[in-house]
Amino acid sequence: MASTTRVVMPQLGESVHEGTISKWLVKVGDKVVEFEPMLEVDTDKVNAEVPAPVTGILREILAKEGETVQAGAEIAVVEVGSEGADGADGKATATPEAVAAPPAAAPQKTAAEKPPVEKVSPEPVAEEKPAPAVTTPPLAEAAPPLPSLREDLPAGRGGQGEHRYSPAVQMQASELKVDLAKVVGTGIGGRITKKDVQDFAAQAKVAPAAAPAPAVNAGAGDEVVQLTRVRRLIAENMVRSKTTIPHAWQTQEADMSGVVANRAANKAAFQKQEGFSLTYLPYVMAAAASALREHPQVNATFNETELIIHRDINLGVSVGLEDTLVVPVVRRADGLSLAGLARAVNDVATRARNKQLKADDLAGATFTVNNSGTFGTLFSYSVINPGQAGILTMEAIVERPVAIDGMIGIKPMMYLCFSFDHRVLDGLQAARFLTSCRKWLEAVTAESPVY
Repeated sequence: MASTTRVVMPQLGESVHEGTISKWLVKVGDKVVEFEPMLEVDTDKVNAEVPAPVTGILREILAKEGETVQAGAEIAVVEVGSEGADGADGKATATPEAVAAPPAAAPQKTAAEKPPVEKVSPEPVAEEKPAPAVTTPPLAEAAPPLPSLREDLPAGRGGQGEHRYSPAVQMQASELKVDLAKVVGTGIGGRITKKDVQDFAAQAKVAPAAAPAPAVNAGAGDEVVQLTRVRRLIAENMVRSKTTIPHAWQTQEADMSGVVANRAANKAAFQKQEGFSLTYLPYVMAAAASALREHPQVNATFNETELIIHRDINLGVSVGLEDTLVVPVVRRADGLSLAGLARAVNDVATRARNKQLKADDLAGATFTVNNSGTFGTLFSYSVINPGQAGILTMEAIVERPVAIDGMIGIKPMMYLCFSFDHRVLDGLQAARFLTSCRKWLEAVTAESPVY
């Protein structure tokens, strides 16, 4: 007999409690196959494809594109086990009859139960007990879902209840005359706290009144592209970084002769053994990890009243995609060889391009390495990720004339650009860290081990 499964929003990471449905990959009446992508979901950490938990026919979509849904909330109804839904191999075979038929009735009632009230609508009748909800397979090894922090709270601004604020936050905003739609939250999942409201109000008093931005109307032939949730979150994060972190910058030039020779000596064998190319990024990551171990105050988080110096060195690696930027994490990078770093980078970059990153892949970085030089840049003043003390950018390796023992020679040179949080580091500490990175790279020879 046919039955229905009510699909729910999975928890996409240990600290992720909601997601925005960006796109349904199937429509009502389509066959869905277990473990195959069913929809795309955006969170504040990752854009991911959610697989179908069962094989059957999609009968109803309960959460439309653009809606933000709590983990565990019902998002769709799938009919399973009906004639034409399961073929000889146990998979759905969506015949026209199966697609057109309304959901099958619930299992037979006992004599003690009231008979169901007939309705024309295919919705389940009031006396029917809904089938148990089946959660889609989680995309990360995560703890059991935590209770929603937004449950039963009054809806705030943001349209259709997209943002919800606690009574304490709403009262604080009312007293300080703060528009909550303009406040960037620092709580769990980007939620707004009372301190966020107080800080916003304090900054508004100090900052001079700004003239309103002129309205920009799209002209003939202009294309209007709506911002995705991920793009909006990136924008909010960058604004928070630039408005709360006093950025400072330093640059040093590294002689990459030894690194270039080492890569040339190993790239053929590496490609044959690993199946992908050995790039220059692992060398710079290894240099950064070594320098962070030597200068632990750079591997730190500024926390208003204290400085948290992290024991583990978890390197975030910037991966640019066509429509967004993600920074997956390579954990305990100082314990990996060059080959190990190369494998880790290839893994996260491949999964990022295939939208297979888990939310937890993007959490926990203590420092970031950026490789904009692969696109030919020479100087970059990168924006620091909030919660970190700096970001190191490797630029393009370019052959340049340099002075060598009073003579002119041609060498492969690269600028290392370091953006740092001036609350955590002064120029002396930053220069020492950058010097350690440069010296590590310049100490590499053609014989240095890759494995």
